[in-house]
Amino acid sequence: MAFDWGYFFSLFSIGAFWQACVTVIVISTLSWGTGLVVGFLLACAKLSAPRWVKIPVELYIWFFRSVPLMVLLVFVYNLPQLFPVTQPLLGVPFIAGLVSMTVTEAAYMAEIHRGGLLSVAKGQSEAGHALSFSFIGIQRLIVIPQAFRISLPTLINEYITIIKLSSILSVVSLPELLLTGQRLYAQNFLVMETLLAVAVYYVMVVTVFTWLFRALENRLDIQRKRPQTLSEAECQALRQSLPALTEEIKTPAVNGAPPALDLRGIRKSWGQHEVLKGIDLQVENGEVISIIGPSGSGKTTLIRTINALESLDGGEIILYGEDYLKGGAIVDKRQMRAGVRRIGMVFQSFNLFPHRTVLDNVMLAPRYHQLLDQPVAREQALALLDRVGLLAHARKYPWQLSGGQQQRVAIARALALKPDIMLFDEPTSALDPELVGEVLKVIQSLAREGMTMLIVTHEMDFALSISDRVVLMENGVVQADIAPQVIRSPLEAPSLQRIREFMGVR
Repeated sequence: MAFDWGYFFSLFSIGAFWQACVTVIVISTLSWGTGLVVGFLLACAKLSAPRWVKIPVELYIWFFRSVPLMVLLVFVYNLPQLFPVTQPLLGVPFIAGLVSMTVTEAAYMAEIHRGGLLSVAKGQSEAGHALSFSFIGIQRLIVIPQAFRISLPTLINEYITIIKLSSILSVVSLPELLLTGQRLYAQNFLVMETLLAVAVYYVMVVTVFTWLFRALENRLDIQRKRPQTLSEAECQALRQSLPALTEEIKTPAVNGAPPALDLRGIRKSWGQHEVLKGIDLQVENGEVISIIGPSGSGKTTLIRTINALESLDGGEIILYGEDYLKGGAIVDKRQMRAGVRRIGMVFQSFNLFPHRTVLDNVMLAPRYHQLLDQPVAREQALALLDRVGLLAHARKYPWQLSGGQQQRVAIARALALKPDIMLFDEPTSALDPELVGEVLKVIQSLAREGMTMLIVTHEMDFALSISDRVVLMENGVVQADIAPQVIRSPLEAPSLQRIREFMGVR
């Protein structure tokens, strides 16, 4: 029998088919959207929840990924036979189909979200913590936007899959595209013409939503955004519109005043390996201390305990004479976050937020803590970027900057909260030699202004030139705590031999 082209084209003027398209779109969108939210919650639970929550979540994902959708659909639709009270809901084909598709998609989307969340670098959460963000704030502003961008192509593909899976709903007599076609060819026996039309309807729906999602994906693709460097004229105009960046006067330490930091008996272990073995260290207000030592000596671990990135196994940290952190004690989250807010942190690997511009990176923390209104926060951020020599790059994204420029942005971001203390974790070790100088200049300017700083560094000449004291750590203990002028002096003393040898001082 010849293919009836006239009948085929006539099928695109039948209202039942267009109504079926609407049904497919509505049920697919609802199941995808609900599955998106539920799947994200399941992914978060699987990654970080306690074991009594994690195990049921893992069982849910395992079960609903294992059961075929058609089997689940028939079961849900017939569930009122066991529980008659569910008849008003599950007895409706649309609702039964929506429930079945949603619980199935939530299981698949949980794994998609988990992959996206795991792809966000750990340093991003640490940077949020260093800015005193809450867990919810870190997830909302930093982790979820990045994870969503990573997962978006797979989530879009899942939506397309749901549209095609909607054809299974014909088994519960939901009038979607396939069932509409089946009813027609059961009357006229023109099977090929009708099924080809059904296929074309599916292709049209998928094509439209593919275009829409592609537009969304392109809009969120940071690599497509290429903001340009501001011209000198634009920078000059910005400078004239900005108020002078006011610097708080750092009061020098006076007799009887508490130290900025007082570390007492700090201990930290990784399994059986004790990294910090009872560290005692006092840092006076306005003092600059460089911490040096061979790799694995505990330098980075020590400063990470100061801003609570690592918990204490023993000892305590007192911040300006007030209790801050104690080893083995229940952490007071409010007290801890208040202390962290007074301590700026600059990481070895920058840890800038890649989904935000340079300007947004700097103004994010003051806006989150509601310290400044939007216009004032923007002005302060621009002033800080000008201070570190990056005003012309304010509209760029971190990936467009060199390593030295990114590190200077990280310093500006830390300064935006006006901290009392700055921590630097090997700020130049990830930089090419020619970029080291531009970062060190910024740190030197902070030292001249009286900023209290602890700097973990391998730049020995820099440590000698900038520091009030140089602390040598080895094997988890402080081996020496000496002023640079003493290290350089001709004085011969056994206590100076090792630190001079390590720093290459003759």
